[in-house]
Formats: sequence, structure tokens, C-alpha cells
Amino acid sequence: MITFLRGILVESWPHRLVIDVHGVGYEVIVPLSMGDRFSKVGSEVTVLTHLHIREQEHTLFGFPGPDERDLFLLLIDRVSGVGPKVAMSILSGMSASDFKSAVVTGNLGAIAGIKGLGKKTAERIVLELKDKVGVAEAWEVQTRGAEIPAEQTLRNDAVLALISLGYKPADAQKAVAKAAETAPTEATVDLLLRSALKALQ
Repeated sequence: MITFLRGILVESWPHRLVIDVHGVGYEVIVPLSMGDRFSKVGSEVTVLTHLHIREQEHTLFGFPGPDERDLFLLLIDRVSGVGPKVAMSILSGMSASDFKSAVVTGNLGAIAGIKGLGKKTAERIVLELKDKVGVAEAWEVQTRGAEIPAEQTLRNDAVLALISLGYKPADAQKAVAKAAETAPTEATVDLLLRSALKALQ
């Protein structure tokens, strides 16, 4: 699995980048918002990625950060009728944090306003994500980030990452809690996630 690319930016288009990694050019499909951030051709860039394999088609998708990639994976894995194209439209239409807030508050108008979606798709997204026990609850906590300790925020982020990878919310929460017991004081999300994954094996 290709989780990130680091190389020279050869081409930059609104929805597509070409990155030269040791002489190999990788085409990466990206959200519209990334075009402005990765526009300097010839510069070295690092892009988080997900390789999507479908029959004979292999497509590499790129993201500005882990939140966007986790949301993309959650959408294509957990919401019926939402594939990579729709998930990319969502990431192009609003930030990951704004989308999470819209799901938590049931703001159908904000989601339906994204190009390529519509009211029915927005309703299905909100309904199915809210039905995934632990997802909406964790997002709701994220929207109140200033009200909770940083340690709990790290745990919530790690739980969401595990859920996006396909683990059951209850298992994810249990594994992260176990990892947090032995984690150092200044643990990062990545450290908690690695420890939790070991506990789940």
C-alpha cells in the first residue's frame, strides 16, 4: 500500500498532481483545495495517499493531511453509494472539520450544497454515519475541542482513525484505552495508533 509520496512536483492541476519519485511519475487525484497549496512546479512535496484498486483500475488519491484521508476512507467504506469520486467532491466542497460538524448537527443544507451531491445523498450520508456507533459521538467531541483535555482529543483522533480502517467502534475504543495506559506523557496520535493496532492483532 502506498501511504505517501515524496518527490518533485512535475505537474499541478486543480484536481490532479504529477509527482516524480526517483524517476517515476505518479499521477495523484486530489481535492480541489490542494491545487493552490501544491502549485509550485519543481518543488519537493510530500502528499499522503491512498491506492484505490477496483478491477483493472488502480487510482492514487492524495490528501493534504491525515484528517482528510481518514474521512475519505470512512466515506467510501461505510456509506452506501459513496465512492471515491463523491468522497473527493466532499473534500473539495468543504473542510473535514466543517463536514464533521455538519454531520453532527444534521446540517443537510451544507452537505447537499456540495457540487455533485444533492439532498438524498446528503440525507443518506448523515443517516448512515450517525448510525455508526462511536463516529458521530467522537466527532461531536471534536467540535467541542476547547472544552476537553488534549489527552482525550488524542484518544478520540486515534479511535476515529481505527474506525476508518474498519475496526468496530467498541474494539477501537478499548484498544486505544489500553494503549493510553502505557503511553508516555507526550504521546502523539501516531504513537497511540501504533500501540492500539498491536493490541488488536
